[in-house]
Amino acid sequence: MSWEVKERQSGSVTILELKGRLILGAGTEALFETLKSLIAAGRSALLLDCSHVEAIDSQGIQTVLRGQRLAQEAGGKLVLLKVSPRMREALTVTRLLPIIEHYEDEKEALARFTA
Repeated sequence: MSWEVKERQSGSVTILELKGRLILGAGTEALFETLKSLIAAGRSALLLDCSHVEAIDSQGIQTVLRGQRLAQEAGGKLVLLKVSPRMREALTVTRLLPIIEHYEDEKEALARFTA
């Protein structure tokens, strides 16, 4: 399956709906370029909908962490929404799930940007 990123806006939060395999190659590169571009444009409140991420490897995890760091440096934040089972497993094994802000409910996640 190819990699897809759909973008939508909810107030000041940019929501990226991710679909496919977040693994070494075009998917991770495309996501990081999208994140860099949004942050450079002043859109550093980012919510990544991960419900359709079919697989993730170390490069995919690194891309999420790099995006999180860039958003924080720009005064914003990157939050995960609806982490898929495969992604949850990878983040649990690497012990990163507790340190990456994530939510199952979009309204709750959006509320965290204004809190």
